[in-house]
Amino acid sequence: MAAAAAAAVGGQPSPQSEPPQPELGRDKAATAAHLKAALSRPDNRAGAEELQALLERVLSAERPLARAEGGGEEAAAAGGGGGGGSGGGPGAAEEEALEWCKCLLAGGGGYEEFCAAVRAYDPAALCGLVWTANFVAYRCRTCGISPCMSLCAECFHQGDHTGHDFNMFRSQAGGACDCGDSNVMRESGFCKRHQIKSSSNIPCVPKDLLMMSEFVLPRFIFCLIQYLREGYNEPAVDVSSEKDLHKVLQLLGPQISFLEDLTKMGGAMRSVLTQVLTNQQNYKDLSSGLGENACAKKSHEKYLIALKGSGLAFPEDKLTCGMQDQAAGTSSLAVSGFAGATGTSGQVDSSDEEDQDGGQGVGKRKRVKLSSSVKDQSIMDVLKHKSFLEELLFWTIKYEFPQKMVTFLLNMLPDQDYKIAFTKTFVQHYAFIMKTLKKSHESDTMSNRIVHISVQLFSNEELARQVTEECQLLDIMVTVLLYMMESCLIKSELQDEENSLHVVVNCGEALLKNNTYWPLVSDFINILSHQSVAKKFLEDHGLLVTWMNFVSFFQGMNLNKRELNEHVEFESQTYYAAFAAELEACAQPMWGLLSHCKIRETQEYTRNVVRYCLEALQDWFDAINFVDEPAPNQVTFHLPLHRYYAMFLSKAVKCQELDLDSILPDQEMLMKLMIHPLQIQASLSEIHSNMWVRNGLQIKGQAMTYVQSHFCNSMIDPDIYLLQVCASRLDPDYFISSVFERFKVVDLLTMASQHQNTILDSEHERSMLEGALTFLVILLSLRLHLGMTDDEILRAEMVAQLCMNDRTHSSLLDLIPENPNPKSGIIPGSYSFESVLSAVADFKAPVFEPGGSMQQGMYTPKAEVWDREFDPVMVILRTVYRRDVQSAMDRYTAFLKQSGKFPGNPWPPYKKRTPLHPSYRGLMRLLHCKTLHIVLFTLLYKILMDHQNLSEHVLCMVLYLIELGLENSPEEEPDEEEPVGGQERCHDSWFPGSNLVSNMRHFINYVRVRVPETAPEVKREPPASTSSDSFASTQNSGTAQVFSLVAERRKKFQEIINRNSGEANQVVRPKTSSKWSAPGSTPQLTTAILEIKESILSLLIKLHHKLSGKQNSYYPPWLDDLEILIQPEIPKYCHGDGMTAVERILLKAALQSRLNKRIIEEICRKVTPPVPPKKTSSAEKKTLDKEERRQKARERQQKLLAEFASRQKSFMETAMDVDSPETDIAMEIVTPEQQVSEAVYDCVICGQSGPSSEERPTGLVVLLQASSVLGQCRNSTEPKKLPTTEEEQIYPWDTCAAVHDVRLSLLQRFFKDSSCLQAVSIGWEGGVYVQTCGHTLHIDCHKSYMESLRNDQVLQGFSVEKGEFTCPLCRQFANSVLPCYPGNNVENSLWQCHSNKSLQELIKEVEELQEQLGIFPVSISSETNLSKEMESVMKDIKSTTQKKYTDYSKTPGSPDNDFLFMYSVARTNLELELIHRGGNLCSGGASTAGKRSCLNQLFHVLAMHMRLYSIDSAYNPWKKLTQLMQDMNSQLCNEEQPEVPVLYRDVSSLLLIQILTMPQPLHKEHFTCIVKVLFTLLYTQALAALSVKCCEEDRLAWKDLGTLKKNTCNAEKSWEVLLSLVISELSKGKLYLEGETEELGMVNPIAWSPDNIERYLQQFCLPFLRITSLLQHHLFGGDLPSCQEEEEFTVLASCLGLLPSFSQTAHPFTSASCLDWPVPAFDIIPQWCFEVTSFSERHAEQVKVLLIQESKWDLPHLLQLPENYNTIFQYYHRKTCSVCTKVPKDPAVCLVCGTFVCLKGLCCKQQSYCECVLHSQNCGAGTGIFLLINASVIIIIRGHRFCLWGSVYLDAHGEEDRDLRRGKPLYICKERYKVLEQQWVSHTFDHINKRWGPHYNGL
Repeated sequence: MAAAAAAAVGGQPSPQSEPPQPELGRDKAATAAHLKAALSRPDNRAGAEELQALLERVLSAERPLARAEGGGEEAAAAGGGGGGGSGGGPGAAEEEALEWCKCLLAGGGGYEEFCAAVRAYDPAALCGLVWTANFVAYRCRTCGISPCMSLCAECFHQGDHTGHDFNMFRSQAGGACDCGDSNVMRESGFCKRHQIKSSSNIPCVPKDLLMMSEFVLPRFIFCLIQYLREGYNEPAVDVSSEKDLHKVLQLLGPQISFLEDLTKMGGAMRSVLTQVLTNQQNYKDLSSGLGENACAKKSHEKYLIALKGSGLAFPEDKLTCGMQDQAAGTSSLAVSGFAGATGTSGQVDSSDEEDQDGGQGVGKRKRVKLSSSVKDQSIMDVLKHKSFLEELLFWTIKYEFPQKMVTFLLNMLPDQDYKIAFTKTFVQHYAFIMKTLKKSHESDTMSNRIVHISVQLFSNEELARQVTEECQLLDIMVTVLLYMMESCLIKSELQDEENSLHVVVNCGEALLKNNTYWPLVSDFINILSHQSVAKKFLEDHGLLVTWMNFVSFFQGMNLNKRELNEHVEFESQTYYAAFAAELEACAQPMWGLLSHCKIRETQEYTRNVVRYCLEALQDWFDAINFVDEPAPNQVTFHLPLHRYYAMFLSKAVKCQELDLDSILPDQEMLMKLMIHPLQIQASLSEIHSNMWVRNGLQIKGQAMTYVQSHFCNSMIDPDIYLLQVCASRLDPDYFISSVFERFKVVDLLTMASQHQNTILDSEHERSMLEGALTFLVILLSLRLHLGMTDDEILRAEMVAQLCMNDRTHSSLLDLIPENPNPKSGIIPGSYSFESVLSAVADFKAPVFEPGGSMQQGMYTPKAEVWDREFDPVMVILRTVYRRDVQSAMDRYTAFLKQSGKFPGNPWPPYKKRTPLHPSYRGLMRLLHCKTLHIVLFTLLYKILMDHQNLSEHVLCMVLYLIELGLENSPEEEPDEEEPVGGQERCHDSWFPGSNLVSNMRHFINYVRVRVPETAPEVKREPPASTSSDSFASTQNSGTAQVFSLVAERRKKFQEIINRNSGEANQVVRPKTSSKWSAPGSTPQLTTAILEIKESILSLLIKLHHKLSGKQNSYYPPWLDDLEILIQPEIPKYCHGDGMTAVERILLKAALQSRLNKRIIEEICRKVTPPVPPKKTSSAEKKTLDKEERRQKARERQQKLLAEFASRQKSFMETAMDVDSPETDIAMEIVTPEQQVSEAVYDCVICGQSGPSSEERPTGLVVLLQASSVLGQCRNSTEPKKLPTTEEEQIYPWDTCAAVHDVRLSLLQRFFKDSSCLQAVSIGWEGGVYVQTCGHTLHIDCHKSYMESLRNDQVLQGFSVEKGEFTCPLCRQFANSVLPCYPGNNVENSLWQCHSNKSLQELIKEVEELQEQLGIFPVSISSETNLSKEMESVMKDIKSTTQKKYTDYSKTPGSPDNDFLFMYSVARTNLELELIHRGGNLCSGGASTAGKRSCLNQLFHVLAMHMRLYSIDSAYNPWKKLTQLMQDMNSQLCNEEQPEVPVLYRDVSSLLLIQILTMPQPLHKEHFTCIVKVLFTLLYTQALAALSVKCCEEDRLAWKDLGTLKKNTCNAEKSWEVLLSLVISELSKGKLYLEGETEELGMVNPIAWSPDNIERYLQQFCLPFLRITSLLQHHLFGGDLPSCQEEEEFTVLASCLGLLPSFSQTAHPFTSASCLDWPVPAFDIIPQWCFEVTSFSERHAEQVKVLLIQESKWDLPHLLQLPENYNTIFQYYHRKTCSVCTKVPKDPAVCLVCGTFVCLKGLCCKQQSYCECVLHSQNCGAGTGIFLLINASVIIIIRGHRFCLWGSVYLDAHGEEDRDLRRGKPLYICKERYKVLEQQWVSHTFDHINKRWGPHYNGL
């Protein structure tokens, strides 16, 4: 093969291939077969040469770019006829070439068969499926060894993962399936296909199968590379070149796809490809660019140019340029030599990068360039390609990782040899990848593609270890990272701005802002998670030095300077970048390393890290010129070096049993180390005290991020731990005074009532003092790193989070700081997490009250947790928002009240701590140092004396510190009496010793203070005894002592430094203190002496009196009960307020020493006189008064607000209960006493009440909405399911809307249009539903209200232009006002006894009334305000629904249309009310729908408009019902289209037409008369339908039976007689002749017994009776009777007056007894039937269909959803849309009809409406309910608005998973789905859901 290749490359083509024509002409298969045979011979040289020549010719044609440039003669020749074709689309030549290749590979056979043959030899034990971004994959933590493990959906579902901790996720960067790879996952998780391991049963691949591939593929791949070489031009400044690259890639698409297909043929083909890609000889022969071939030469030159342009050199060139570089690279920051360095010092940067920087550096702080000898030049700048694979990867990077190439390279990974070769190649190109990434314009996409590759390579520990050893992977990674960050360094301005030598990264740089570094950092973190690799890193000193150097670039970044004068103009948001960079680039690698330092054997590693970390810190202090004072008013939150040091110290003590002191530096270094973390703590306090307010919101953002759960354990926790370590080793007095100085409250700590603070405004003093004390409490009581076990830490964290608020499971997981490195111990969701959670919390399942907010399942702390474990310190440490601390305290208070433990306002409880680890014992010395005791004493005294700026919080913290001191007192002090010389012994200071227990009882008599001359103390004469009594003047005087906090601190610092540095005289310390004093503002200070005569104990007892407000309130409890001293743990002291705390402290003090006990008793015996109120100066009085006044005002405000809230609440409870139409509501429309003639209305805007008049009409606030809910009723009780397989489909033809539609169009085919439009109702789809909240207002008030809304800009959520508003009283959404008709609401003659007029007289009256048209109490001719309003509201009603739902006539715009529409509105509202009552009237009563119903007003408006349309008396259906026609025949003949037969008309529609065309108000008797007449028609229809339904012999039987009874007395009221009449009349036509057609339901073999018939007739008539009863109830008042379902018919019939006198006679009740025939039945029925029979002459087949009217509809329901969400997701998320046949990006499905739509998809947009909006109009007349498949959330579209409703699928913890972020299994929540359905049916979406927004038709 090699020989053949060499021959081909050699210039002269071999003689055999001279005449090319015939060969090309011969068909490909034959040629291929011939070549294959030739190559199979033992001497295959000739065949090889022939093949080469052929390939040369075929494949050169595949280079249109070359051809376009006219490159090379052969190219033009081969192009033949198409020689001039430029590389436009993939031309014919390329396809031809691919065909040739396929043919040659198959060796003359069919390509498909060849593929199948190769697949048979696939030993694939790995899945290796590669996917790209957005693919849905699975991750199972139970089965994964590497945290990056992932499975494709198929392998996941084929494997068994029941009970595992798995989740589904959307791939961010793409990935590959690990099924079958035991390096990454456990074998138990493999799926069925990949469990079989052995490849023994796979036969050996026959030699000749892949022989041709071995010859053809090298040329093919080389051809691809040439293509890439030629297509590439160095990007110039313009971006057009990027487009060229895309073009080249598009052209190459088919070739790369061809390679990809080859990889999918399985293992056999992959190994051939691997062989080809990695064979160095092939590469050398083909691509070296030597030889005659001009094309190849040119191509090679382009390749070299590309290499140079990338700042890379070919190794040979390196030697020449290396010399000049060395001179250029002068090192500005020398770092000790690098482990693998080759000694050449690096160039500053490659040329192109310089230019790029030049442009960006403008207007920024000058960027610093380093050129350190760290660079291993060979890593950064040298690339040598030895195989196709290497060059392919090079071009892949050059072209910025095209997706297809990436997929091809990854598809090869199941081949082990390839995997190793590829990984090495990848590592070799690592530096080049980084450079390309930095320059890329689309770094996001590129980052994802890089990680897509690298995560497959580096997750495998074995592979990572091999590459680390053989290719110096670690050196390369660290160097590349360092190099990358160096491009954006600036000079640090921390501390000493001018002379600082330190450089930091600039967070405003794109590299940091866009997180461009993350792919490289994430690779680094990934390989550090492997133990073998991490160990290499920790052992390599050179690497550690470089790494610390890298970390120090982040030390002190994003420095904040406090703005003192004006607000910053521009708030920079760079802090996001800074926090992300520290977390990702510094902290995560640190956690990775820490996870390998868990045992004793790893001590050495820790020592290494700590050693280099300290060196780096020392360098940093030197570089920023740091001495002992931090520069004022600046803070950086980023100290990664400190944190590395702290975390490794902590690990060393906790896990490795290292002696802490052996790795701690000297005292001076410790002093320096503590300064910056302490500065951060003080700054936090300043930020919360609003001292940084001029820096904008971002500084608060930083303070919050610093403590936020994802950052806290990499930031604040190590900082506090480091401070704890420093405190335990430094002098406690020094430490305490430093703290108060840092917090700037030293000046406040004076006994004097006034003081001068030079560095703090007085309004900040209080919160800064609170901050300082709180910090000390946290410092002394936090044990996170000082001895708690992991489980204790987890428990404490969880308790703290739960105490702040109830939490959902997922938010808890998120809030508990997990170790950021995924491989560390506690993984969320792990066993320990769940067990701790169940130990500390109770689960509250979600509750659903309709209209309530959708709740999630929550966890709430158990009672014993509140009782014993609530820890305020932990809560304070972990709260991001200060309000959470308050929330925790409120919940604690509520718990104590509820459990009866404490009624008042408790103080935060004191919690016992876990024991300290012995290494940190020194920390407790802080509690026993004089400085702290002086501070505590001073503060107690000040609080007792009511000095300003002290708060309860200060006292609380002071007591907490005292209690901590008593709990942690050093060994018991000898309890001897004080020696007589005691006084002398303590001359030098305030307190005799340093033990708190003894200092507590020490009395201090006089104190000398420095006060401003204005202070009250100055005026007093010092008592005579001062000099003798007081101590030595410098040390004694209270504040002189505390004032000297600063001086003392300096002194100690100086001592330590002198001790440490032999040549102390050289150390010149600048006097930084001069910075502090504010110039000129201080008044003169003078010295005064105060008489104190108190000890801490006496102050505490007085405080108790003060807190209780009673004299002598404290009485030592042990005097009554000695038990207390033996058994001190008494629950009564656990919870309580300040008094309890004082009692607890005194008890502890007494326990610890008998002396204290005695002194307490003594103090209590002296009856203490009340504390004299101190003389307050007038100024102080003012401020006090001001405070008090403020307090009182605040209280008043609170009270008012509370009152208002309760009023509002009670109003809400009574006035609106929008949610459920079942509950009663106080009615706003006053139902007057019967005598009052006028209804009175209250206007909710102007508050006046009065009747509605024509001049000033009142109206009801209503919401008009189009509704298709009625149309969704089905006639089957079987629920419809949402389809989740291809087989299940939903067909809409059994819905109510469809049936009515069909019926109307049938009628319109055969009958006169105007008559058809009165024979039915519309509005089943798009009907207008009117609902009201029951509040009324004057219409003119409403207009001005709308005007004001229009001018108000801030309204969101509804559009005033469309007339939308919210009810001014109850804020319910509305869009119109329905005028109230003047006069009484309810007719006076309400239940007047039936007048004695006969039915005939009434019929006559009704007819007359219908004749006298337009005689209305409100005459329409005179335009009154009322009639105008009625017209405008009618317009509103019409415009509510779409045109297609109102226009049914054949002649558009005919008045019949409006007529039909108006009475249908009434029908729709009645039908919907019926549905809200559950579909029947059994429950009776005036339901809420009745009380809040506006049907009465609606009727008046409709009636007024209906009267405008006269019904021509000839066509008035009333006549047809009540009179006999003369000659029926003549009438039928002269019409070309007859009218609709009466028997086909819808009786309920007729009822509404009759009633609405009568003058209002209607008389009850007329109403009853109409009902009676219509009932006769209805009954006849029922009989006709029945006759059609039963079979021939039944019909004959009934006919005969009826004729027998015909002459009995009550014949007209017997259904048998009437049925036989109907049958005989109808049989005159062709009605029954039609063969017994199937579809009419004749098939049902019901035995029609008399009972069955009676039941059928009642069922047929019931819907009409229900509608009529409702109508009667609304028009005339009166309650609906309630009844059982069986007797509904009789009850309603008697209620409507159809049953003459409902007396229970002996014989059973029949429906026929309700009949009251206006004309004898035997006359009128034949007349009605005649119309039908004459129709049947012409159209026999439709007659029956029209006679049977479906009367039984089930209630409307949404589709039934499956139990498990995965069922829906798996089916729909890959499903193609039926409109655009693509898989939608955001698929959604309609829950009403099951239609699958593209949400927001532009593909399915029609006339600017996206598909969901369009569907909501077609399916729900503007209301759509969609389930978003990829988010599991339901959205509601209502008209032009939409809202997110929430999800009906919850996980095992009762939580939604919006956007499927967590990917846990979800299950249907039936209650929620019911609530959704309920809101849909009751049309209350607008009222219940609050968050609406406009969708602009874009959904």
